[in-house]
Amino acid sequence: MMNDTLIEVHGLTKVYGKGTIAVEALRGIDAAVQKGEFVAIMGPSGSGKSTLMNILGCLDRPTDGSYILDGEDVSRLSKNELARVRNRKIGFIFQSYNLLPRLDAIKNVMLPLLYNGENGKSEAEHRQQATAALELVGLGERMHHKPNELSGGQQQRVAIARALINDPAIILADEPTGNLDTRSAEDIMQILHQLHTNGATIVMVTHELDIAEHAERVIYLRDGEIISDKEHASRIAHLHNGDKR
Repeated sequence: MMNDTLIEVHGLTKVYGKGTIAVEALRGIDAAVQKGEFVAIMGPSGSGKSTLMNILGCLDRPTDGSYILDGEDVSRLSKNELARVRNRKIGFIFQSYNLLPRLDAIKNVMLPLLYNGENGKSEAEHRQQATAALELVGLGERMHHKPNELSGGQQQRVAIARALINDPAIILADEPTGNLDTRSAEDIMQILHQLHTNGATIVMVTHELDIAEHAERVIYLRDGEIISDKEHASRIAHLHNGDKR
């Protein structure tokens, strides 16, 4: 029988510092994400959600515990090995877009392909892929615009196209609407929702309940521990509202 579990973490801990100044950011996290799920991670500032996202994105390693990504234990990989996994299996969408200002949209989208030496494709094929990705997010007519010539919502669409370019196993979105106005945020969430409908696996960090409601499941963290794992955002509203007071 095929295993549909894409992410599996057991006893995940992360400690910063040593001795009396040690800070335990994650305290024995156990969780799993299935292929095709759309999961939101919420929690107050300092809850550990950014630390968890960094580990899931292979940007950091846990102090203890295991992390299985798409059947591979990535908990103890070297920095170079983690970079390889990031490029092949993970598409990132950041709050601040992280676009290179001197490059136009299509070249920003092509960047992950340049770091993936295993695909064996020509530059023309890379360009064709990037064009298709930009058209998918509704920016086919803006592919030669640089970031400073695009609105915040358009820059985030470029970032989404870039995240999709290597056909990743999972999309990690860290506060993807944090810098956007309400209308642009809704547009971005509609794109993510459509990607999910088409089969994409998405894990998203957000502090906004209405954004979390786009996900089919919400994991709520507090003090480095999961205190709730529910199928609907409305069911954790009392936790979120309590943490904001």
